Amino acid sequence: MHSNRLTAAGGYKKRGGILQRMKINPRQMEKMMKQLGMQTQEIEADEVVIRAKGMNIVISNPQVTRVKAMGQDTFQIAGEISERPLEKFTPDDVRMVMQQTGATEAKAKAALAETGDLAGAIMRLKAK
Repeated sequence: MHSNRLTAAGGYKKRGGILQRMKINPRQMEKMMKQLGMQTQEIEADEVVIRAKGMNIVISNPQVTRVKAMGQDTFQIAGEISERPLEKFTPDDVRMVMQQTGATEAKAKAALAETGDLAGAIMRLKAK
């Protein structure tokens, strides 16, 4: 009986030993989730960034849902996924190089990428 309830909550029903997708009324789904102690909240977001080792995972046009269940918060995220290499410097580093040298943003970023170092980038651009 317990597995049938979980199967129904997942949106599937058994028919002849085969799981088939059920159409569930959103109100019924909300009621079942409340019975299981779950709460959901839609979150408006423009972009979600996951900072991983060596790269950023960027989710554009995301649909974000916060699910609270059994004392824990879980986020469900769906959208357009792309991976970007992790930059070794921050926007503040770029601004600092620009302020100290009068260089453009592009030149400041290029110097930081070449040297990998804030002081080295400033020295390189001041030497030019």
